[in-house]
Amino acid sequence: MSRQLITFQLGDQVLGVDIMAIREIRAWSPATPLPNVPTHIRGVVNLRGVVLPVLDLRCRLGWGMTDPTARHVIIVVRVGEQMQGIIVDAVNDIVAVPTDEMQPVPDMGEGEASRFLEGLATIEGRMILVLALDRLVDQPPLADAA
Repeated sequence: MSRQLITFQLGDQVLGVDIMAIREIRAWSPATPLPNVPTHIRGVVNLRGVVLPVLDLRCRLGWGMTDPTARHVIIVVRVGEQMQGIIVDAVNDIVAVPTDEMQPVPDMGEGEASRFLEGLATIEGRMILVLALDRLVDQPPLADAA
């Protein structure tokens, strides 16, 4: 049995999310900032009448802030009952990862990034960090506050 992931870039790093969580991939559009939200929440965008929180994944993982350009994209994912936008540098492709080849994240202490990972996969010599989307979103959900 294998699992399909959509892979994408954050700088030189390749990350992946389960394809079943993806709702759409859209071009970058500036987010409207909200007051008193965590730094990694860039604001909200209007997605066909729905207010969509936009998360700066690079910032959430502790890798600095994204300076979005027209080349960036927003991956719209479903996390539980909430839709969430994630800013990434570029979308790569869809890969199939055999479930028995998914590796656990090694224990390296309480690092910020590793707590957001579900596992690691190697595809064609590339290490892919597989995100645990449910761990990225703060509780309570931003949609309740907006």
